[in-house]
Amino acid sequence: MNSLRSILLTIAISLVPASAAFADDIEGSKDHPLVGRYKEASIVFYKASDFDEAALLQAPHDYGALLDKNDTKDRSGPEWLKAEGKTTWIRYEIPKGRSSLEVIRNYETALKSGGFKVVFACADKACLAGKLQDNYLIGEQLDPGNGISTAYADHARHLLGKLDRPEGTVYASIVAGEDKDNVVAFVTVVETKPMRGDQIAVIKAEEMQSTIEGGQSVNIYGIQFDFDKDTLRPESKPTLEQIAKLLSAKPGLRIDIVGHTDNKGTEAYNLELSGRRAARVVTELTTAYGIDPARLTSHGAGMSRPIASNDTDDGRAKNRRVELVAK
Repeated sequence: MNSLRSILLTIAISLVPASAAFADDIEGSKDHPLVGRYKEASIVFYKASDFDEAALLQAPHDYGALLDKNDTKDRSGPEWLKAEGKTTWIRYEIPKGRSSLEVIRNYETALKSGGFKVVFACADKACLAGKLQDNYLIGEQLDPGNGISTAYADHARHLLGKLDRPEGTVYASIVAGEDKDNVVAFVTVVETKPMRGDQIAVIKAEEMQSTIEGGQSVNIYGIQFDFDKDTLRPESKPTLEQIAKLLSAKPGLRIDIVGHTDNKGTEAYNLELSGRRAARVVTELTTAYGIDPARLTSHGAGMSRPIASNDTDDGRAKNRRVELVAK
């Protein structure tokens, strides 16, 4: 018993509480206060958003099934838990000589000490379902921005923790990867909370018409899509109705619908996603509102034409838009 207690104590003290940034951390980064960091680790990637969405693994993932349907970005399966709220992503480089097992055990002990319950945990092939059982695929799905495909090749260990609080549930996802002497840990924390409502005013058809007749394009923010998809959300309906009203009132008007994104993700991915979303708007206007498809074209601009800085949440929100351009 004393030996077991000694081991647990060693694990518990290897994770330090959240603190100010360390000297080797990238500028502007910091630990998450509910999670902390492994001792002597350094932050090499950091992103935080006041309101965003993350897909968290809660059951073994079938990567091969996504390849079969040529959509490796799909997060709609039951193995994914979608959570919205204040979201933080941190990647740590772990000191040499440590193992991914030691790292994940430290995080597990620390999270449990902080009141978290483990929702799901897996290691290596147990994290995967289906015909593809390569460890590095876990990293591709849970740490897609890592840029080093082998970072999780030798070992990949994952746990998802849940903390229920009066102000909202917190989810913490930890994935630890090991490739020879290199060990990384990627932390995702979502502090769930309702999105601030009434932040986007619906532009009336008359306002759109006035702007277009003035020789300008119209930036639309009332059209909303599901995370990483081209599926329209129900709250898009009032804005779509106004666009349809404009087109019905001006039968000679032809417009190009352009999709725009922020800089989250790769250039190629954002270009493809924005194109699909713009095309979805055209489909909705023609099928649900009876607009002649000959009057509409669409294309995606991705993140190539920002109208605000991508360094802030507000700026990124302004860049995520649908633009109406008269032809």
